[in-house]
This record gives sequence, structure tokens and C-alpha cells, in this order.
Amino acid sequence: MMRPAAAAPPARPVLVTGGSGYIAGFLIQRLLAEGCTVHTTVRSRSREASLRALLQAHAAAGAPAAAGERLRVFEADLTADAGWAEAAAGCGLVAHLASPLPRGVPKNADELIVPARDGARRALRAARDAGAQRVVMTSSVAAVAYGHGRDGHGSGERRYTEADWTQLSQPGLTPYIRSKTIAERAARDWVAAEGGGLELCTINPSVVLGPVWSGDYSASVVLVKMLLDGRVRACPDIGFGIVDVRDVADLHWRALVTPGLAGERFIASGRFMKMIEVAGVLRAALGPQAARVPTRTVADWLMRLAAPFSSVARAVATELGTVRHHDASHARERLGWQTRAVEDSILDCARSLLEQGLLRA
Repeated sequence: MMRPAAAAPPARPVLVTGGSGYIAGFLIQRLLAEGCTVHTTVRSRSREASLRALLQAHAAAGAPAAAGERLRVFEADLTADAGWAEAAAGCGLVAHLASPLPRGVPKNADELIVPARDGARRALRAARDAGAQRVVMTSSVAAVAYGHGRDGHGSGERRYTEADWTQLSQPGLTPYIRSKTIAERAARDWVAAEGGGLELCTINPSVVLGPVWSGDYSASVVLVKMLLDGRVRACPDIGFGIVDVRDVADLHWRALVTPGLAGERFIASGRFMKMIEVAGVLRAALGPQAARVPTRTVADWLMRLAAPFSSVARAVATELGTVRHHDASHARERLGWQTRAVEDSILDCARSLLEQGLLRA
């Protein structure tokens, strides 16, 4: 991967919130490899030992043994003020990755919206009060490409860019989509009103796949796990952009160290794939290990029939036939960002799930 020309290890520590998260682990690994001192937050101090063990186990070849001494772990929760000032103290840059990401659809949207919105404000306030220069916040294409009607239905002609925002006035948006949109809007509003000289830019990834380090993985990975487990007998006609976790971490690094990015958004996505295409990649490469991966699609009318009885089926039913292409050219042109083939990300994800015994017997 290319580096931005201006890249240099920051002189002051870098705070990464949500250190036990999927993307955060790869970013912390990158920062330590670059020689940075890193502060990170976890919801409970009990997570520190496992986080350090995972980082050590997956350290890049040739990484200095003392890198762990440059990592400080702080306890802080999105829903409370305690710990944020201590975590941000002395930091010049902040990567705010902590955000609630459920593996199901919550009954109450506020279970996601409130911690996502208020947690972003807490991270920003701590960064400002610590004299940090910039916050790079992980948002999502969920804050970009939804609530625009059916203009992307079937044809695949609509390409979403950083200029687009999800329209919250439209019905049928899931709590996750609402939470990511509200949190990013709230963060930008807070910086404009109270940020002083603090800079904010956001990274907006699509579905994030790639290697999995442990059973504490992102909800995005559940897609591949469900296909391999045989929990999906037939694929609904839905799809998504795919991006590799290593590439998303690399984009965060570039956004942290490249000057002049105040107010920017960067979509992080590879190409759009239907669920049945992902299944095809698994079956073609994994042979008998993908024996339970489905080979057919489910009729749209069956998904719509199930929608009144299942929140998951209801969310799927609103997406049937929709094609959303996410344009990542701004990240490529502005930051020199590159992505690996989505097939590699899918297979690296699948193989790591298999190697770690994380699939259903």
C-alpha cells in the first residue's frame, strides 16, 4: 500500500477509541508499527489483557518487542463521562472508532442512537480539551446511501459519493442506519459549534471483511459466518459494497497524518456484490469446507411474506433488488488509498473463521 507523501509518525500520542473493536485492532497495530505511542479505550479493564495478547500474536514481522510499552489502555464507555479526559490527555490525534454495532436488530432504536451520538460528543470534547489537532471518526456508508427512494433499484446506475447523506425522513430505515447518520451529523454540528480549532473528518466504510483475530469480531463478519455455517439456506436478492479491514485501517492512518482534511468525508468501499456472488466465491475456493454454503436464491415474495414476523426479514425485504455503488475515488485521489480484491477479503475472512474453529460444527 502507498503512503501519503506527508506521512510521518506523530510526535504526540494517538488515541484510538474502542480498542477491542475489529477495525481498531488493525489500526492500533499499524500505529505501533509506525513508532507511535497509542492510547486506547475499552469498556472494561478486563479486556486489556486479551487485547494486548491479540496485538502481540498478530504483530507484523520484525515489529519491535517493546511496541507494547507504547500502548496505554484506559477504561471509558460511550454512555458515561468517566475516563475520557484521562484517555485523551497528551494526545495530538484521535481516531474515534468506538460505536455500538449489534448482531441483530434492536427493538428500540435508541439502544444504538444514544450511545453512538453521545459517545461521539464525549470523544470530541475530550479531544478538544486535550488540545488535539484532529479527530478521524469512523462513520459508515449507512450515513450516505439510504432513504433516497428506489433510484438505485435494479439498474445499478446510482453511484453514491461523499456529497450524499442518508435521508432520515424516509420510512423503513433500520436503527443502525439511523444511528450512524445521527452520530455523524451530531459530531459535525458539535465541532462547528464548540470545537474551537479542532478538525474533524470521517471515514465511511461499507461492509468490512478480512482476517478475524478472535471470536470478538464485527457484525459484518457474521455474513460470511452465516453462509459457511449453513444458516442461510438460500440467498435473498440483496448486496453491499465490500472493503477489507486492513485497507480501512490504512485509510484511517492516512487521514490521521495527512494535513488539510478538516470537514472531509472519505467513502471506504470496494465493489458491490450480491449475497449469492459472495456465496459463489466461497464455494469456488473452499471446496468441501464450503459444503453448506447456499447455491440458490430465495424468492422475493417469500422474504416479504416473512417480514411482518421478523425484524431481520423486514430489514432484508426493504433492500430486495437494490444496487448501491459507493464511489471511493475521493480517497484514492486525495490520499493515495488503494484496496485489495474483494475476493481476497472474503476468503481471508472465511479461512480465519475456519482456522480458529469459529464455525458451527
